[in-house]
This record gives sequence, C-alpha cells and structure tokens, in this order.
Amino acid sequence: MSEAPEQLEKKPDPADWATVRRFLPYLWPAGRRDLRGRIVGAAVFVVLAKVVVLTLPLAYGRAINTMAAKGNPAVWLALALVLAYAAGRFATVLFDNIRNIIFERVGQEAVRQLTEDVFGRLHELSLRFHLSRRTGEVTKTVDRGSKSINTMIYFLLFNIAPTAVEMIAVAVIFYFKFGWQVVVATAVTVFSYIWITRLITEWRTHLRHRMNEQDGLALARAVDSLLNYETVKYFGAEHRERQRFGAATRAYAEAALKSENSLGLLNVAQAAIMNLMMAGALAFTVWGWSKGRFSVGDLATIQMYLTQLFTPLNFLGTVYRTIRQGLIDMALMFRLIDTPVEVEDAPGAPALVVRHPTVVFDEVVFGYDRDRKILHGLSFEVPAGARVAIVGPSGAGKSTIGRLLFRFYDPWSGRILIDGQDIRQVTQESLRRQIGIVPQDSVLFNDTIGYNIAYGRDDASQDDVVAAARGAAILPFIEKLPFGFDTEVGERGLKLSGGEKQRVAIARTLVKNPPILLLDEATSALDTRTEQDILATLRRVSAHRTSLSIAHRLSTIADSDLIYVMHEGRLAEHGTHTELLRLDGLYAEMWARQAHEKDLLEEAAE
Repeated sequence: MSEAPEQLEKKPDPADWATVRRFLPYLWPAGRRDLRGRIVGAAVFVVLAKVVVLTLPLAYGRAINTMAAKGNPAVWLALALVLAYAAGRFATVLFDNIRNIIFERVGQEAVRQLTEDVFGRLHELSLRFHLSRRTGEVTKTVDRGSKSINTMIYFLLFNIAPTAVEMIAVAVIFYFKFGWQVVVATAVTVFSYIWITRLITEWRTHLRHRMNEQDGLALARAVDSLLNYETVKYFGAEHRERQRFGAATRAYAEAALKSENSLGLLNVAQAAIMNLMMAGALAFTVWGWSKGRFSVGDLATIQMYLTQLFTPLNFLGTVYRTIRQGLIDMALMFRLIDTPVEVEDAPGAPALVVRHPTVVFDEVVFGYDRDRKILHGLSFEVPAGARVAIVGPSGAGKSTIGRLLFRFYDPWSGRILIDGQDIRQVTQESLRRQIGIVPQDSVLFNDTIGYNIAYGRDDASQDDVVAAARGAAILPFIEKLPFGFDTEVGERGLKLSGGEKQRVAIARTLVKNPPILLLDEATSALDTRTEQDILATLRRVSAHRTSLSIAHRLSTIADSDLIYVMHEGRLAEHGTHTELLRLDGLYAEMWARQAHEKDLLEEAAE
C-alpha cells in the first residue's frame, strides 16, 4: 500500500550527509584503481585551474598599472601581461574540460552500479511490494535518482569544494593587498548571500517537492491508462481518462508556476547583495586611490576577484537545490534498496534436487492480509507424473496455490514440499527452475517471438526455440510470418491473439523443460475451438511431467488423474471426475450448473 502524505512528512529528512556517505563507496569503489586514479587526476586539474584563476586578476591589474605609468610605458611588459592573461583564461577552460574528460567515466560507473543495484533489488522484492506500488512511480524514482547523481557529483566536487578553496585564497590576497576591512566586508557579504540563498531555496525545495509529486502522479496515471488501453476503449472512457490525467497535469503546472516565480525572487535577492558588495568595494578602492593607497590597476583587480568569487555563488541557489534534490532522489533510491525482502533464501540453503516430482501442501495456512485468511490448513498431494486438477468457485483460493508454490509468498504456517523438500529450505532460483507455468494471461515482453520463447532458459539455442515452437504447435504460424521468429509481438504481446500468446507461453515452458508444470486457468480466456486446440497441446506437453491444473471450467480437466475441489480455502472433495459426480457434492453441482449454461448457450445459438 502506498504511503500517505502524512506518513512521508513524519520521516526524517533524507537530504542529509548520511546519504552522501552511503554513496561514497560507489564514487570511490574498492578494487578499482583505475577509477580512483581518475579521481586523483581530476583533482590535480581542479587545483591547476584554481591557481590560474587566482593569478589572472593580478596579471590584469599589473598590465593596467604598467600602461598607466608616467613616462615611457613598458609596452612589452604590458603586452606580455595581457597575453599571459589571455593564455590563463584559455588554460582554465582547457583544465576544466580535461578534468571533466578524466572524471566522466567515474561518474558514469557510479550511476551504472547504483542503478543496477536498485534494479536487482526491485526483482528481489516480493509480489506484495509490486502490487502495492505504481510502476510509474517506481520507475520515476529510479530515473530521477540516476539522473541527479552525475549533476550532484559535479557540483559537490567541482563547484562547492573549489569555491571554498578560492574564498580562502581570495581572503588572504585581499588582506595583504587591500586590508582587513575588505576581508570583513567580503566575508559578511558572502555569509549573507549564502544565508538568504539557503532560506529561499528551502522554501523553493518544498514547492519543488510538491511539483515532483504531481509529476509522478501524472506519469503514474498516464502509464496506468496506457497499459489498460483496451479497457479504456471497452468502456468508452477516453474523455474520463483525459480529465483524470488533465487534473494531475494542471496540479503539476500550478506547482511548477510557484516554483519558477520563487526563482525570480531568489535571483533579485542575490543580485541586490552582490551588487551592494561590488559597489562598496569599488568605492573603497577609489577612495584609497584618491589617498594614494591603491593604484588604478587595483580597481580592476578587486573587481575581477569579486566577479570570479560571486560567479559560482550566483548559482548557489541552483547548486544547493540540485544537491539537496539529488540527495532526496538518491535517498529514495536507497530506500528502495533498503526495502525489506519478504521472501528470502534460508542461510546456506541448498539447491532443490528433484528426482521424483511430487508436490505436497501440508496444513498450509495463508492470507494476503492478517485480517483475511485465504487458506485454512490446506493439505493435498500431487503424485509424481500425475495430472492433477484443482477446481472450485471464485475466491476459493485456487490461484493462491500457484503463488505459494513459486514462493512469491510464504505460508503463515504449514509446509509446501517438492520431492520431500520444504521449499523454504532451498534456494528460490533452483525452485523456480523446476516449475513451468502457463498462466491465464500470458504477458509477453515487447520483443520478438523468438526472444519470448527463448526466455524460458538462459542458454537456449535457436534449435531449442524451433523445437519448442514445434512442440507448442505454433511453428507453422511463425513460418508464415514475413519476419518469422524476428516478428515483434508488441507491448505485452498485444499484436498476437489470445491463442497465439498461449502457444508462445507453452513454447517458452517447453524451452525451460521443467519436471513440474502449473497450468493456471490456461485456457479460460479462449474461445471453445482455440481452447480445444490448446488443451490438446497441453495434454501432449504434460505427458511424462507432474502437472497441476488450476481451472474454473470443469470440462477442461475432466480427464485428470485426480481432482481436488476447494471451497473457502479448504479441501472439500477429491477423486476422479466419475467419483466426484457419484459423490453428488460441490463438484457435481458445479458440473451440472456449467452443463446447464452450455445448453442455454447452444439453444440461444439455434
């Protein structure tokens, strides 16, 4: 369940230096001397650039004094100083870009490693987490966090740190060249500038946070609506969806307007402080010149130092906001990494080894929420090599069995055994390798048919893919396509029909070649003719495997070796189709009702 805004506000501010400390191992990676060498090299060029920047005003002022000297001016000296000034300006640009070139790989590697860790963690989290979070919001968190890292690193290492060094150096120069009064005035101005910038930027951060919330909501609604494109069309809800999306975008626009207007106030406040300092410093220099204390060149020197000093400070609001927002975005990514994993492998868990593919549910109790129990001490056995079906009315807990078998969740109590091994005591990877599934809604990747079939196993060859397609009876269809196995299936496989998607899913399972097969309402969404074709394929695929069919339509599982009938999370009946009809219980009632519905449909068709 997504967190309420009040809950988010009560959490500690994530924009703190603990986040930076958490990120430092990515920036200074252990065992990567090449990347650490690049950081040192970039730091050398930062120092060189600052040394040049600090000498430029002195050279410029000296050139002016030389030209203003009485008598025959030293033309060649003035010319040399001017040329040195121009060369120094070029050197600063050269050093800055060399620094960026050296450091770029470090930043990209840090971003890559962190985003890979987050992506891997998302796949480790339970199905409960993914069902309770909007996909658009999660992807936006990762996208925004990864994009902010590079910019934040740049500002921290190449803006804040060098500017602090430059301020100290300028203070020393001002003290010896202009006196303590200029140093004090500069310090007061700089601290006032930083204080007012931080004050307004904090206010702007709250506005920007609101803007990002609305941006994420708009994206989530857009993704949700587009993923449910067909549902929108079914109900003629295009106008409703546009209004819903428009409400989010209007809220975003209002928040963005306030954020941008606050930027104007920040710029005005910064300009007022900076120009007051500039005016005071220049006036002090002119007064000192009139008293014979300063030269004409000193006016240009102090003006250049203040301009150089305030140029990075002029972007202090942007830098502060970027760093703060970057820390928030990174903290949200780390929060994803820190999300507890609900289903974990036991320490030192061995791999599942299946020699006799039996499946046993032993007194399993489970519910998705603590106040709503789904399975009440469910017990049943699927013998090795048998074709077993589980049926029951909607809400009986049939689909929950498949989710527990794959360990998307763990039971509250009881055990699930495969070949006598508790699935909680083996690795999840080995468990899922032994089970294949053909679900009711076979969702495919937006890639080629060949890719989707080969997805069943990492090392699947083209021959494996072709053989699986032949086994799933979809090879003739693929061979008729202009691009064959390279045909794109579209988002979620929407370019294929329901039967074609099911056959691709069957082929994918054949590539996996598991000893246990789970058929979860595998044909319930298909028409009768397609269903019969798919059932024939499934029967062939199930041969020599342990298969567990979860079905609502009883006619599809009537020939099963054993049928378990569930009711309200409990096992109500079990036996063969014939035995259950003789029992004249729940199964017989469901069979009679479905047979009656079929007769009504046939009468209507006539």
